[in-house]
Amino acid sequence: MMMTALQGVLPVAPTVFHDDETLDLEGQRRVTEFLIDAGSAAICVLANYSEQFSLTDDERVRVLQATVDEADGRVPVIATTSAYSARVARGRSLDAQRRGAQIVMLMAPFYGATMTVAEGAVLDYFRTVAAGLDVDIMVQDAPMSPTPLSVDMLASLAEIPQVRHVKIEMPRTATKIRAVIAAAGDNLPGIYDGEEAITLVPDLDAGARATMSSAVIPEVLAQIVARYHSGQRDRALEEWERILPLIHYENRQCGLAAAKHLLHAGGIIGSPRCRAPFPELSPVVGRELEELARRKDALVLKWAS
Repeated sequence: MMMTALQGVLPVAPTVFHDDETLDLEGQRRVTEFLIDAGSAAICVLANYSEQFSLTDDERVRVLQATVDEADGRVPVIATTSAYSARVARGRSLDAQRRGAQIVMLMAPFYGATMTVAEGAVLDYFRTVAAGLDVDIMVQDAPMSPTPLSVDMLASLAEIPQVRHVKIEMPRTATKIRAVIAAAGDNLPGIYDGEEAITLVPDLDAGARATMSSAVIPEVLAQIVARYHSGQRDRALEEWERILPLIHYENRQCGLAAAKHLLHAGGIIGSPRCRAPFPELSPVVGRELEELARRKDALVLKWAS
């Protein structure tokens, strides 16, 4: 089932754990409800900001199923299915499709910092994943993968019918978005940015349709993108600049732990735990993050009440 380009905010849902690091699926469902109420156009699970690198295969299935069941068709669910092996990635993608995910997202294959893949093998990889797949594929162009995705490579990938979306979160994102749009044209209708929307308005100016952020302030990002696409660029820019200090603090001081900390502070989830050895926020950083989110009137701190 091919989808049109998404528009709005596409938050990455964190994987919720109890204090003992076991899955908290009830908390996972509450996060899904929060993100839907916040105006999300889709919800992504099992991504890097979901600590996918700390999950077993069984846990991946349980998190995805809980999210799909809770969303209940109200918004699309994007399942990250990245793996070095094309065989494993294809199996994960087919399973995600069976469980109700509408899009699967994959990085270019890699292992560690040095095991990269040549361009021809990247194309073969995505062709293997796409074989027999009826849902869309989103290519994640992210710094975590040292396998480079050139503009020409992304345009070639877009010739695979299922590849209809790309999330670009590399340095000089806006420049790359423009080049990809020029190279791929209508073959790649869904162009999105990432990095917590830290360069959102320049990326929208370049042609991005949506932003794939964290779960920190989705309600504001949804409004910014909606205003931008309705022709209210000045108001969108003003609102983005208002929340930019919070985005910067999250991006530079906290990383993926920020969303969990605020979801816990707001009473949406029972624990901010990340799985060891991923570090928790220090008390000082957590306090500063909360104070900044409160000054920006973030929904995450008041939704549960």
